[in-house]
Amino acid sequence: MRTIDRWLTSPWRRSCAVAVAGALPVLAFPAPSLWWFAYVALVPWILLARSAPTGRRAAYDGWCGGFGYMIAMHHWLLPSLHVFIFLIAGLLSALWMPWGWLTRRYLGGTPSPGRAAAALLVLPSAWLAVELVRSWQGLGGPWGMLGSSQWQVGPALRLASVGGVWLLSFLVVAVNVTVAVLVSVREARVPAVASLVATAAATSAAWVWAPRPDVDGGVRIAVVQPGVVDGHASAEKRFDREERLTRRLAGQDVDLVVWGESSVGFDLGQRPDLARRIAALSRETGADVLVNVDARRADRPGIYKSSVLVGPDGPTGQRYDKMRLIPFGEYIPARSVLGWATSVGKAAGEDRRRGTEQVVMHVGHGLRVGPLVCFETAFPDMSRHLAEDGADVLLGQSSTSTFQHSWAPEQHASLAALRAAETGRPMVHSTLTGVSAVYGPDGRRLGPWLGIGASTARVYDVPLAHGVTPYVRYGDWPVHGALLVLAGLGATEGIRALRQRRSGAEPLVPPARTAHGSPARPGR
Repeated sequence: MRTIDRWLTSPWRRSCAVAVAGALPVLAFPAPSLWWFAYVALVPWILLARSAPTGRRAAYDGWCGGFGYMIAMHHWLLPSLHVFIFLIAGLLSALWMPWGWLTRRYLGGTPSPGRAAAALLVLPSAWLAVELVRSWQGLGGPWGMLGSSQWQVGPALRLASVGGVWLLSFLVVAVNVTVAVLVSVREARVPAVASLVATAAATSAAWVWAPRPDVDGGVRIAVVQPGVVDGHASAEKRFDREERLTRRLAGQDVDLVVWGESSVGFDLGQRPDLARRIAALSRETGADVLVNVDARRADRPGIYKSSVLVGPDGPTGQRYDKMRLIPFGEYIPARSVLGWATSVGKAAGEDRRRGTEQVVMHVGHGLRVGPLVCFETAFPDMSRHLAEDGADVLLGQSSTSTFQHSWAPEQHASLAALRAAETGRPMVHSTLTGVSAVYGPDGRRLGPWLGIGASTARVYDVPLAHGVTPYVRYGDWPVHGALLVLAGLGATEGIRALRQRRSGAEPLVPPARTAHGSPARPGR
């Protein structure tokens, strides 16, 4: 212990240790998928922040840990963004600085049982505030929300129908705080255990109370995954392969055929020959075909990514233009200032154009589907709004071909499980090169994934369920609750600071001490 204390007195060593601690939660996500590890992954970070010699150092520990978290979660972007990913991570990591400061504020020194118990509410609330801010599309979106690591856990999916991925994140952080208190604060172990029992009782009650999806029908949906296509004229070759694979679905009584993102690289208005070929496929299979067009529009300026429904007579007129674009991948924020990113990575050479509203499409056989394009499947609010608007099935059209040999395809495919569980609607995740997946209305996977590089068409029997989940009805209530907690905290701290200033009282948290009782040397 003495050796560790001495080693951590170096600001640089401490910073590296905290950054590594912040990176640990990535192991709970695909591809490792060690979901159980999420419940202890934050403990080293919490213990380091609580032992910080000053509040300023604790805030810096929050930054270092956030930097490690962001780099680990988005490491697969490195080949595309190069050094720019470190700049982005450095800016977003500042969101964790208040969380680090609060960790020391409530757990530093020898906290009272009441203060340690309060940490079980304050620290998860502060974490949700971080996830809320970074979930804004312009800051990169909600990729890597801690609760998303629980995508394959049945009870967690059930809780997602109550409070969405936000509730899962809150509970995961609360368990981590409890474990950290049990490990490091002997005086507060009893209230920590009591709080953990209360949390378990509350979540168990929510699990029992949450209504289960009422399955009342089913459809047969085919996913067409062409696989890797190399060489010149790859858009033409991909279309040819998708056409061949789709023809195999003839006679299989399919209700809908779904192609992946950018499956058609030409505007169908300018290429009527392609529209006729897709319409012929619709007649052969007896099903409408949902394609995704990534091309410059003939009827308006700019490049759009659009979900287009094609029936036996050609395009049906139902179209959805992608609304939330990937920063740097599909547009460059403040291009006049940050346009140099195109010279150091694979940033967008031209900004894509945005759609203006979500669309529920009416497919043959009375089916209503809600399309989402790639990045949009990470946003809980978008799938919730589609469910509110009457969608029977959620459809995600995606392509992670650029990141084929990374953890990105598995991470992306797992998000559809959360969206299905939150809304009580099945979700189809169709990609170009994998991973494609289909989930039932309870978020459980239907059949095997179509893995990376697979070139095939597969039919899934998808159960339909209706009714309104608590998450769809009440929205992001865990976030609202967390913000109320932080607002109350801010008011309380302001009043306490004012009283201390008037009375000259000592601060609540004493300087951190080493295991031997001597004051720790101040760090950065």
